Amino acid sequence: MSLPKEMMCLVKQREDEGFDLVTRPVPTPGPDEVIIKVERVSICGSDINLWKWNDMARVIAKLPFIPGHEATGQVVEVGSQVKEVQVGQRVAVENHFYCGTCYQCKDGRGDICQRMSQYGHGRGSNQGGCCQYSCVPARYCFILTKNLTPDQAVLLEPMGVAHNAVDNISVEGEDVLVLGCGPVGLLVIGVAKALGARAVYGVDVDVARLDLALKMGATRVINGSKEDISRVVMQLSDNNGVGRIVEASGAASLVNQSFSYLRKGGQMALIGLPKAPLHVENVLTDVIFKSITLKTIHGRRIFHTWKECERLLADGLVDVCPVISHQLPMTKYLHAFDLSITGAACKIILDPQN
Repeated sequence: MSLPKEMMCLVKQREDEGFDLVTRPVPTPGPDEVIIKVERVSICGSDINLWKWNDMARVIAKLPFIPGHEATGQVVEVGSQVKEVQVGQRVAVENHFYCGTCYQCKDGRGDICQRMSQYGHGRGSNQGGCCQYSCVPARYCFILTKNLTPDQAVLLEPMGVAHNAVDNISVEGEDVLVLGCGPVGLLVIGVAKALGARAVYGVDVDVARLDLALKMGATRVINGSKEDISRVVMQLSDNNGVGRIVEASGAASLVNQSFSYLRKGGQMALIGLPKAPLHVENVLTDVIFKSITLKTIHGRRIFHTWKECERLLADGLVDVCPVISHQLPMTKYLHAFDLSITGAACKIILDPQN
């Protein structure tokens, strides 16, 4: 396949708001790299931080870079030493570029690598998925073996976070409370149902997202702006508290309250990103004396989680369609980020080829 000399891409070049749509040379792969013709890239909450270039962006990113860490496409060129990936294969990108040599990597935990670089954030790579052709080291490519659509494939990355959280707290036969029904929280609901949760409850203050939670399989939704979350949770759980909680909102006030919703011996996974300090008022009764298990989740288990999520999608056990609110050409990126920032969208998928 003969590649064009130039491509269209978004770039974060300056410490101010927004991205620039520019033309750049199509990259050439190094010996261990591949070139992916990007079919889809989706917008994540962290991309909004990068757009705004706020305090969180300054921590997680380094200029300049092409944004977009949730990407999928077809391999169109491989480097001279690449053996594991072939031209023509469809892949999704693991955005956590693990070093392979630190303690965690040697222990099989590349997802929490000490020296992690990051695709789409400018950490160790200026590449990201918001471009027509992306250069990625072959070892970070997850080869798709099932017949997924591009829209399904691009959601494997956020779905992996959801699966990792659910898998870590053993939800089979349990009641699960999901705090925050943003895109990842919605995927948590779908995955929890697929992995055998007895009941799944979704909490949010946005009516539209609560409606989506029901479409994703929630047993009951709780509007935090109109209902007393604690009272409803206790009613639903015979005053025991729920057995499992996944905190996906990132709202510090909700995280602080969440320990009181959990029953004794319960398990909780934190995947939201609080922007304020956490403070548990009743530490003894809500944490210590409850003998709880607390898990924090950072990304996906490489590549166990990817394989499990691909299976769930291919077997029709999780439907990601309700999460996707907009599908737009990448040239409409200004409109896409306006929708994301104003809260008028759930998950937006961009087509870089248009």
